Amino acid sequence: MTVRRLAEVQPDSFDFTPENRAWVDRQIKKYPAGRQASAVMALLRRAQQQHQGWLPKPAIERTAEILDMPFIRVLEIATFYTMYNLSPVGTFFVQFCGTTPCVLCGAHDIRAVLEQRVGPMNAVSSDGKFSWLEVECLGACCNAPMVQINDDYYEDLTPENLRTLLDDLAAGRPVRTGSQTGRRTSEPVGGLTSLTAIYGPDGKGDTFGTQRVADDAAVLTAANQDPAFDAALAAHGGASPADAASATAGDGTAGHHAELGKSQDDMGHGGLDGQRKSATARPVGSVADTETRTDDPVGIGQVESSAVHTSNPQSDPDRQGGPANPSPERTAAKPAPRRLRSAREPRKPTKPKDQSDA
Repeated sequence: MTVRRLAEVQPDSFDFTPENRAWVDRQIKKYPAGRQASAVMALLRRAQQQHQGWLPKPAIERTAEILDMPFIRVLEIATFYTMYNLSPVGTFFVQFCGTTPCVLCGAHDIRAVLEQRVGPMNAVSSDGKFSWLEVECLGACCNAPMVQINDDYYEDLTPENLRTLLDDLAAGRPVRTGSQTGRRTSEPVGGLTSLTAIYGPDGKGDTFGTQRVADDAAVLTAANQDPAFDAALAAHGGASPADAASATAGDGTAGHHAELGKSQDDMGHGGLDGQRKSATARPVGSVADTETRTDDPVGIGQVESSAVHTSNPQSDPDRQGGPANPSPERTAAKPAPRRLRSAREPRKPTKPKDQSDA
């Protein structure tokens, strides 16, 4: 990272406007007493927005004063994060991505346009409208090359459409953010090759999640097709799901809901384990005589299928009450682990070698 220093020319003073000061107070209240320093980055960002897009030294000092922080700590934050501009910028601050994906897609030509149209990096144009800076990856590699101007992304750039974009910004004409070639988000340049049934062959349709499909009475869930439950529900004064669907379409929706709610209370809906203990808790025969509806979770106060959970004699003793026939490998005595000598224990003296052979 390059060394970041404050600008040589600084304003005499800085203070937040009444509106921004009210905003600052709201940010500080988000944190516990004594932890107001946590709002430092938000306050610096607000000060930069108020001061024509860059952060002067008096704004850093004022932020430190409001948050009761040492000036050097706030200065460290302002000089570390590149989101804070420490010198004047143009009305339209261009951040140019110069990392590998953009370079491979022609970022050098984009840089040449910025140098020709605006001037050298970190310099403000003569009309005060533009300045630019090369930054690291901005995360829009699928739409390279691209730039960020103020808070918006402009992608799929060419030298021609970038010149047009800068001219339109300077003249105050409306511009289009995102892709400058008409591409939608980051779809393939040559058009969609999949999901064409949802978005159309040209990618301009958008029926995903927005096209309402009417309910088909012939397609019901397994729970709604449970005849035993429907019969029991009707016996207690309720209506079957198919009848309930037709009743809600008429004028008696509220009355039907009341009756259905009453019958559901009688049937035991809503307990912690999915079924209250009552004389008519569940109709026997719903699911293999387990007193369980097909849409109920299995495992809490309910019977699980023995075909799924078969006993295993090799299972842990706490699950089966003790191993039936433990294998010899599990019961064989294992040798005691070797004891390691502590670092403080004296080493046993070794017997001297026989000197007779010498």
